[in-house]
Amino acid sequence: MRIGVPAEVKTDEYRVAITPAGVRELTAAGHEVWVEKGAGVGSSIPDKDFVATGARIIDDADDIWAESEMILGVKEPVAPEYERLKAREGQILFTYLHLAASKPCTDALLAAKNVSIAYETVRLADNSLPLLTPMSEVAGRMAPLMGAHHLMRSGGGRGALICGVPGVAAANVVVLGAGVAGMAAATIAVGMHANVAIFDRNLERLRQVDHHFRGAVETVASTTHAIEEFVQFADLVIGAVLVVGAKAPKLVTDDMVATMRSGSVLVDISVDQGGCFESTRPTTHSDPVFAVHDSLFYCVANMPGAVPNTSTHALVNATLPYTLELANRGWRGAVEHDAALAEGVNVVDGNLTYEPVAEAHGYNYTPLSHFL
Repeated sequence: MRIGVPAEVKTDEYRVAITPAGVRELTAAGHEVWVEKGAGVGSSIPDKDFVATGARIIDDADDIWAESEMILGVKEPVAPEYERLKAREGQILFTYLHLAASKPCTDALLAAKNVSIAYETVRLADNSLPLLTPMSEVAGRMAPLMGAHHLMRSGGGRGALICGVPGVAAANVVVLGAGVAGMAAATIAVGMHANVAIFDRNLERLRQVDHHFRGAVETVASTTHAIEEFVQFADLVIGAVLVVGAKAPKLVTDDMVATMRSGSVLVDISVDQGGCFESTRPTTHSDPVFAVHDSLFYCVANMPGAVPNTSTHALVNATLPYTLELANRGWRGAVEHDAALAEGVNVVDGNLTYEPVAEAHGYNYTPLSHFL
């Protein structure tokens, strides 16, 4: 199979969908890998490193889209790429998609009549998300760091040091969601000596969190009332809510934000899925925050893109086994062989095969089994 890796075109996105080590595995299995010139530069991977492990460097992204049987990406296609999606009918697109939060992208993929497989909905039998996990870990670990920066006066915040000093209280950090991203955020916030409270609806999960942190964080059963009570005293709120493949619920209203301390910060990791704060809207690394009442919202939609060298290697470590399956078996053979990968198939030949996305947009749903 010919596998194409175009450069990412989303604003401030510096990751790339393959590493030299990944190229070597794919070419050793008999496949071709075409990488767009300069695609790895943002991740500190020069073209020569790809060439050394067997990749072919291509100058024009249009050629990659037109000639490749499978396209590997990092972020969902954006408007300038929608026409390229139509270059080769039946092409496999393997990338993050987050379609429930984007009707235009959904429509573009339906029109392209390709096979779109979303990293974020590949799901194992234990309900874990192996291809979302590494980026959730990165975003979760970044969230307290970004929050701490913007709490400083130079970052636009109230001028608070997240860890405090002897005689001055540390910041109050509220983490909404005790999944992979929430746990990563809590771990870093605890390490920064903040006062941390973590919310989740699953009481058994909260027991696990309490055991993990040995009582160093406050665990709270998530209700609207409890969130309202804690948010008003928070210096930093981190939204880490995930409903697989669907839009995130809105947990923090603007009325709640109005009760918060002036110069407080809210970081929404859930922004890719529509966000869990009422006023969330996607921002970029070059323009990351906006004001709601007297608080700052940080809603960067590709947080791991700020640390692309780390993120690219972490992502490809997770995606490569599935990429090899798709290349070796074709998409039908791969998803019949691997039930987890089958969960990732969102679009086939103009049909939505992932029910939460169909529900989000009011579109018809066609079971994947119809195509197998």
